[in-house]
Amino acid sequence: MSLDSVRNELARLAPELAIIDDGLSTATVLEAAAVHRVVPDQIAKTLCVDVGGKIVLVVMAGTARLDNRRAREILGGKPRFLGPEAVLEATSHPVGGVCPFGLPSPLPVYCDESLLQFEEIIPAAGSITASVRMTPQKLAELTKGVWVHVRQDVG
Repeated sequence: MSLDSVRNELARLAPELAIIDDGLSTATVLEAAAVHRVVPDQIAKTLCVDVGGKIVLVVMAGTARLDNRRAREILGGKPRFLGPEAVLEATSHPVGGVCPFGLPSPLPVYCDESLLQFEEIIPAAGSITASVRMTPQKLAELTKGVWVHVRQDVG
């Protein structure tokens, strides 16, 4: 059902985008990068977090890590990762297939600037074998995402 909800939403909002599902696991960043033959940071991972009782989605480059201080300042509270059952309930997507599309009800989406270094990114599409290629700008447009800097700086 989750893949279907993503497929239906993208067909309505962005019919030019095709869901890629060849049956291979894309459940982890490294698996997805290998399947799509891209660097891991081109995989747009979606984190589902609770911030003071409000569930939000943060989409960031595959190997980026959430900076708790920045996230607290920007999101308005301490982010707490949801467990697999809570993620499924909030998004209708299983862990490994979580994306900001096809949600049962709207959630705030924050797009980390780490995605902007690429012309093309690949978020999941509601299942552990499905993905979709798009620009970072298209991701933000489709999700009404707000650009933020919540990742840890490297080096």
